[in-house]
Amino acid sequence: MKSFTIEKNDADQRLDKFLLKSCPKLPKALMYKYIRIKRIKINGKRAEISTRLKVGDTVDMYINDEFFEKKETVYDFMSASKNIDIVYEDENIILLNKKVGLLSHPDETEYVDTLITRVKRYLFEKGEWQPDEETSFTPALVNRIDRNTSGIVICAKTAEALRVLNQKMKDRELHKIYLCIVHGRMNKEKELLEGYLIKDEKKNKVFVSKKPKEGAKLIRTEYKVLGYRDGLSLLEVNLLTGRTHQIRAHLASIGHPLVGDGKYGTNELNKKTGYKKQCLCSHKLIFDFTTEAGGLEYLNKKEFTIEDVWFKNEFLNGTLIR
Repeated sequence: MKSFTIEKNDADQRLDKFLLKSCPKLPKALMYKYIRIKRIKINGKRAEISTRLKVGDTVDMYINDEFFEKKETVYDFMSASKNIDIVYEDENIILLNKKVGLLSHPDETEYVDTLITRVKRYLFEKGEWQPDEETSFTPALVNRIDRNTSGIVICAKTAEALRVLNQKMKDRELHKIYLCIVHGRMNKEKELLEGYLIKDEKKNKVFVSKKPKEGAKLIRTEYKVLGYRDGLSLLEVNLLTGRTHQIRAHLASIGHPLVGDGKYGTNELNKKTGYKKQCLCSHKLIFDFTTEAGGLEYLNKKEFTIEDVWFKNEFLNGTLIR
């Protein structure tokens, strides 16, 4: 028999969800049976699958040790780099400035050194997160940006923060403002662009149409010109919809691809600048809650900005073109 005492990060979730995370080797059918025949109890009493756990609850499991996953003593994330750029941090969240070239999450090309593994190492070494003491929670990114894009990424340090911010992201109560440099001079100083985006999964590329098409999704992209120099435009962009590669594809579709963007731009234009890195940064985050935010209410109406954006500085001082 093993007992688990529910801590803050494991609270407010259904019993079955907790069991699937804390005892991943236990088959679902057997889990439901054990709940039914009272081999899994809460506070010594019979429980239901849908019972929501509270802080301080004790979950008793009268099941074989073979179903419990052994905790690792050597963590993969300890091989990740210690290099992280923190924009803001408190007890609930960290805002990170992700650099160009760094993956947000592991994929088939890189498993160890990613933004989330760097954060896990950072929190582990600070003593704020102990994997052996957590049953079902691990620090997680709320948003992600492409490998070749830089900017602010939100990491939740608690289960409550993750739940709240995931919902806020879904409800579009978190606003991300981007800086970018595009080829050419814009026709207007400020404009709201609308179009229809179609994704080609095989090519991992999207296409923009001016008219509705089957399977296409509406996109709305608002830009403001901040400056012109050497045939290039520095823009601030507000995404009113959040689609894959929206900024890159939408601006390219009107004849102004991003500097350094090999997918939606052209090598001929990019060679003139000498840049292989695309000039796109999610440089500002605004918390704009219109619904209850629980323990994160203190973040409402706060803005966080990355001031030192590499391509902005080079654009303004005239060294972008090499």
